[in-house]
Amino acid sequence: MKKPRILIAKPGLDGHDRGAKVVARGLADAGFEVIYTGLHQTPEQIAEAAVQEDVDAVGLSILSGAHMTLFPRVMELLREKGAENIMVFGGGIIPTDDAVELKHLGVAEIFGPGTPIAEIVSFLEGRFKG
Repeated sequence: MKKPRILIAKPGLDGHDRGAKVVARGLADAGFEVIYTGLHQTPEQIAEAAVQEDVDAVGLSILSGAHMTLFPRVMELLREKGAENIMVFGGGIIPTDDAVELKHLGVAEIFGPGTPIAEIVSFLEGRFKG
């Protein structure tokens, strides 16, 4: 099975990227092709990169508390670009109620701090098997 291409992005002003880098490296070590966009990306930059790189999924990492604004905006922009087939998942410090709402809006999964990489790998492999 060809592993999907994953874009890992840090939207907004959050300057803490250790977790995103750990996830990116863990996914790469598991055989995924990973593109990491770096810090301080706008939703527009993330959606454009996702389309340009022809990725299968976008992983958003947010610790700043702006997840209820930034996640839906990235998804809206992907839809506008005809890329609603790109799965969006996320991680960071996101309260349970917000995670439920984000899933209701179409975010595939939310992973909290300390989630084992194996759990994220298993989730992605399950979503893209076949």
